[in-house]
Amino acid sequence: MRVEIVTDLVCPWCYIGKRRFDAALDRLGADGVTLDLQVAYRAFQLDPRAPLDSPTPVREAYAAKFGSLERADKILAEDTHVAAQTGIEFRMQHALRANTMRAHRLLKIVATRAPLLVSATNESVMRAYFSEGRDIGDTSTLVECARRAGLGTDIADDEMLAAEIASTAHDDISAAIEADFAWNQANDVTAVPTFVVNDSLSIPGAQDTETFVRLLGRIAAQ
Repeated sequence: MRVEIVTDLVCPWCYIGKRRFDAALDRLGADGVTLDLQVAYRAFQLDPRAPLDSPTPVREAYAAKFGSLERADKILAEDTHVAAQTGIEFRMQHALRANTMRAHRLLKIVATRAPLLVSATNESVMRAYFSEGRDIGDTSTLVECARRAGLGTDIADDEMLAAEIASTAHDDISAAIEADFAWNQANDVTAVPTFVVNDSLSIPGAQDTETFVRLLGRIAAQ
């Protein structure tokens, strides 16, 4: 079974959805369901025009998007409440909205050189953004996220990894991200998170854990 998870690193429901998906896998495993599973993360950008080196407080970004600080505070409070129920502590009052291109580059680098660490790296970057008030457009932050996810210096030292993350060259990494954008368009993925199973079943949104258990269990049985 192959699951493509289309995600952006500043999407609260992508973080919530990932945790629910992971919980479903744990539950299926505890129930004795064997999954021959491949999981791949595909890049999506909610705001590709966001500046790379000028992060802004999330509260201000939400107010500009939704029309008022009052509306922004309500949405952030709702997201924080749902995240807490999933075991995630959002601290959105400290969060900085940044362009996610460099974060996506990091995930592609890890996917190429240490694919078993992609999920942990994704989690590490999201924790930096949602819970720690870190600038995930900053290369040093992203290098630190990769290290705590387990990426060793034997794969790339800090200076080399930072340079690869920050590169604007049309290299294999940028080509892989562009391929993700094309894949999203070809598969009519217009919102995140979206979970696409075996190139056929599309599961939109951060479904609850029970829904993931039911759907993945059914596919595994087939």
